[in-house]
Parts: sequence; structure tokens; C-alpha cells
Amino acid sequence: MKALINDFSLSALVAGFIATVISYAGPLVIIFQAAESAGMSHAVLSSWVWAISIGSAVLGIVLSLRYRVPIIIAWSAPGSALLVSLLPQISLNEAVGAYIVASLIIFLVGISGAFDRIISKLPAAIAAGMLAGILFSFGTGLFVSLQSRPFLVLAMFATYLLVKRLLPRYAVMAVLLVGCTIAFATGDLRQEALVIGLAVPVWISPEFTLSAALNIALPLVMVALTGQFVPGMAVLRGAGYQTPASPIIASSALGSLLLAPFACHGLNLAAITAAICTGREAHEDPSKRYVAGVVGGLAYLLLGLFGATLVSLFTAFPKELIAALAGLALFGAIAGALASAMAEPDDREAALITFLVTASGMSFLGLSAAFWGLMFGLAAHFLLGSRRAKQAPRTAAASAQEAVR
Repeated sequence: MKALINDFSLSALVAGFIATVISYAGPLVIIFQAAESAGMSHAVLSSWVWAISIGSAVLGIVLSLRYRVPIIIAWSAPGSALLVSLLPQISLNEAVGAYIVASLIIFLVGISGAFDRIISKLPAAIAAGMLAGILFSFGTGLFVSLQSRPFLVLAMFATYLLVKRLLPRYAVMAVLLVGCTIAFATGDLRQEALVIGLAVPVWISPEFTLSAALNIALPLVMVALTGQFVPGMAVLRGAGYQTPASPIIASSALGSLLLAPFACHGLNLAAITAAICTGREAHEDPSKRYVAGVVGGLAYLLLGLFGATLVSLFTAFPKELIAALAGLALFGAIAGALASAMAEPDDREAALITFLVTASGMSFLGLSAAFWGLMFGLAAHFLLGSRRAKQAPRTAAASAQEAVR
């Protein structure tokens, strides 16, 4: 505690707080969309917010203090996006069972140290294509919401572009503030829905089914490992921190496992918000930036306790505001996923197939688009890869003959 006090700085405090606020301003919106699509009660939604907040808080504080590194833990935004289309098709008990299965798989990956080996064998373009397909509907949802509330959505969109150019770190926060101000000024904010109250955890008994495991657990594992832990570790490595990946992955999975019966769908290493705490803005001395991780955890803890208030706050907003905010908050993630999917020429077709199948939202044999996108993409990867492998020797031989002539 004495070392923490000595290393404390205002810049680290601000960085940790901003990282947490951005997490709530962006990725939390997707959870509310998932809850709305599933017809989830406010009590269960409040429990969900409580679980992911408390889990992120405890893990972030403990890991930051343990490794003296600004480790930011957050809930899986791509996983939340996946649930928007899947939760209406299965029961909440089955979903919780799938969360537990996914957490167990990730935990085993973490303690076995197989993370780097698995990621090296999984085509990055396929994983990125699936992630882009999952997030695609949120980007289009922004412009669909323009039909019913053009002034609100256009103002939020213009704010995003302007602040993104001038102060990119605060773009999502600015969009949230502008959207809330307009909703309040035009009378679209339902103030009667606002309540002040603490979150109360709700126990949900898990139910294990093969369908839920394939439709939810497998895609959750994929997006957690490739869409969260890979970029999250890249942020840490880029900032010069050589913290081992295995304990972070295992700890996050264990926290997810314990909180799954309270509706927690998964806790991961953050990437975008983590970059705020690992840079020079947090502190000139890299060894003292861990304070930002601790502050971020404390902010999660405080906001998570008032989960009922957060639920009522987002419920009071018009749905178009939530849809626009979610779309704008995920612009960077969508762009990054599409760029990664198309980056490798040899896997471009396979990645495109993965993206199109996943984005279609189709369902076949009771299995979701994300699952089939992964299967079709991997099939295309191996079939097209074997074709190129056969063509390569012929091309080399032909070149040799021409050289002789």
C-alpha cells in the first residue's frame, strides 16, 4: 500500500478513470442491446452489469498490483455482440451453461501455456473475418437508426468525426455527452425510468446443451482469444511490458467461471482502453503506470455496485441513441477486423467467406452464423491452401525450364 501511495500520480488517476468511463460508454451499450433482444428483466440485466463490473474490478486491481503493470480487464465486447442475435434463440440457463464451458476452455488454455501455440495455428484472417461479421450489424445499425431520429443520429455522427480528428481518445465520450444532451433537450429522455439503487446479484442455474456449446461457447472462446487477448497482449508488449500471458488468461477465465451464474458472459484483457493506461499519458515512468490499472479497477468497483442505476439510465435513453452509440464505439474494432481479414492475400477469399456467412445472420441445423462462418472459412482456407501448395511446385518447375531455354 505504501508503494502504491508513493507511486500515485494525477495523470495515472485520470488515465484509469477515462479508460473505465470509455468501457461503460461503448461496450456496455452492446450488453443492453443483447438484453433487450432477449427480453431480459431489469433484475437480471442489473446482475449482469454487476458481475462484469466486479469481476473486471477485482481482476484489474489484483493483477496490476501483482505484476506492477497497468492491466485492464473488461468484458468481451465482441462476445456481447454475438449474444445480441443468439440470446433470443436459447434460454438464459443454456446461455450460462455455455459461458461456463467457454470459461473452462479458456482456463485450460491459460494454465497449459498453449495460448501462443493455438494462436499461431489459427489463421488470423479467419478469426478477423468472423469478428468483423459479428460486429457488422452494429455499424449498419447506426445508419438504420437515422431513419427515425435523423437529427440525433447525425449530430452524434458529426461529433464523432470532429472529435476523432481533434481528440481521438475522447470521441466516444463526446458522442455520449452530445447524444444525452440532445435527448434531454428534446424530451426524449424518459426521466421517470431513472432510479437510484444498488445492484443485486441474481443466481441463474446453468443448463448444458450441445447446441448452446457450439453456438455460443465456441465463438466466445474464439473471439476471446483472438479478438481480446491477442491485441491486449500486443498492447502490453508494445509498451515494453513482458508480463506472461498465461496467468492473465487463466485468472480472467477463472473470474468468468465464478461469475457466470450471475450472467457474466466473459472477462478478458482489454486492448483499446488498456492503451490509455500503458502510454506516456498515464506516467512518464513505465514502472509507475500500474497505478492507472488500480484506479481503473476501483472505478469499475464503484460503478458496478450501482448497477441498477446504470440499467435505469440506459433504459431511459431512446433506442436510436443506444444503437448509434454502439455503432460509433465499434467503428475502430470493425475497421481493424476488416483490415486484418483482408491483409493476407492467400487467405483473403477464406476470410471473405467467413465474414459474409457470419454477417448474414443465417441459421442452419440449429447452429448460428458465427459457427458456420468459422467452419466455412476454415474449409476454404484448407482447400484453397492445398491447391496453392500443389500449384507452387509446377510453377517453380516451369520457371526452371524457361531458365534453361
